[in-house]
Amino acid sequence: MDRQRAIIGYLLVAAGSAMFSSKAIFIKLAYLERPDPLLMLAWRMAFALPVFLLVGAVEVFRRRKDGRPMPGPGAILGAVAVGLVGYYLAMILDFWGLLYVSAQLERLALFTYPIFLIFIGAAFFGMRLSWSSVMAAIVSYAGLAVVFLNDFSSAGSQVTLGTALVLLSAVAFAVYQLLAKGLISEMGATLFTSLALSGAALTTLAHVFIVRGALDTSVSHHYLLLAAGTGLIATVIPSFFVNAGMGRIGATSTAMISNVSPLLTIYFAVLILGEDFTLADGIGTALVVGGVGYHTWRDLRRKAAPADEP
Repeated sequence: MDRQRAIIGYLLVAAGSAMFSSKAIFIKLAYLERPDPLLMLAWRMAFALPVFLLVGAVEVFRRRKDGRPMPGPGAILGAVAVGLVGYYLAMILDFWGLLYVSAQLERLALFTYPIFLIFIGAAFFGMRLSWSSVMAAIVSYAGLAVVFLNDFSSAGSQVTLGTALVLLSAVAFAVYQLLAKGLISEMGATLFTSLALSGAALTTLAHVFIVRGALDTSVSHHYLLLAAGTGLIATVIPSFFVNAGMGRIGATSTAMISNVSPLLTIYFAVLILGEDFTLADGIGTALVVGGVGYHTWRDLRRKAAPADEP
């Protein structure tokens, strides 16, 4: 691997992971002005949707120019449906959960989605369940329990509700990834992502118009900047950065670097939001990141092959 190419790849993945980790910070800051999950989610997707549509249009143009076949109507509808079932549902639950829990706890709970993925995959998709995966799950959820109990002692039942919502979001995202796998193989990651996320964005905006009649435009410029940050800085741009970095350093290195994302969220939450970080938080974080990181490392070792590297 070319050294300069690898360095650029590592920097792109690290920057993308840092941007992804800022999502909860943007949302929490917006909630100080308007604690309205549906409104924030709608504005996030309003900023992100034009980019998804543009990327999808460019991909269609390239396919036609190169003479590559377009996916059939069934695959296109399947991608949109997966976006609705997985990504849209995951976003709704996550944004509502952030009303009740700290940015730190939200990120740790959401970070456990690979654990849900392996159990759901084993139950319904014929995936193999190993003892190392079970041990990783035990360690991760022990860590999450430590952080949860620490927050519960000060915030009470709302922490239970918020944690449950975010864990359900993690389940929805795990299902999204499992359902997406075959469609990505059929149509490619770029076109699938454009279709799935455009479908999720349009559904979110339709949800707002059906429930409230219109998208509230009375919000401040500061709120709009936070919504734009959530949609672009914490969603669209890091997606491109991580994909570009993966093309340079491979999926294995990308997955391992991405494991620092919860740590960055915690750092931003303490620095910007003023959230406390106690010894219990430190122990719980170490267990969650360690458990998921161990599972990722073992899983990628099993899948490692020369074709994984560029």
